[in-house]
Amino acid sequence: MKQHNNQQKKALKASAESLYKAFLTMDKPEEVRQFLLDLCTPSELEAIVDRWWTASLLKEGRSYREISEITGVSVTTIGRVARFLTMGEGGYRLALRREKAGKS
Repeated sequence: MKQHNNQQKKALKASAESLYKAFLTMDKPEEVRQFLLDLCTPSELEAIVDRWWTASLLKEGRSYREISEITGVSVTTIGRVARFLTMGEGGYRLALRREKAGKS
């Protein structure tokens, strides 16, 4: 990660909060898609999608090997997603739970 001075850290924190709020302004999946396509490089977006796909497969109880075969994601990345799924900030669990509730 880049090194920031205190002024930059404060501005970065404010920018991060602004980004989080920007996601909340999106009303439809298509709007989020457009925003992410503008915001991320194709590789960054692919990595995000891979992690989300991996989280959903882990939630289904799939093995690391099976997930790797299905997605092409490395076992290292699967392990990282699994760690954040269980010991992270709770974002994966919240989003997966809400997505499931929306499908019911």
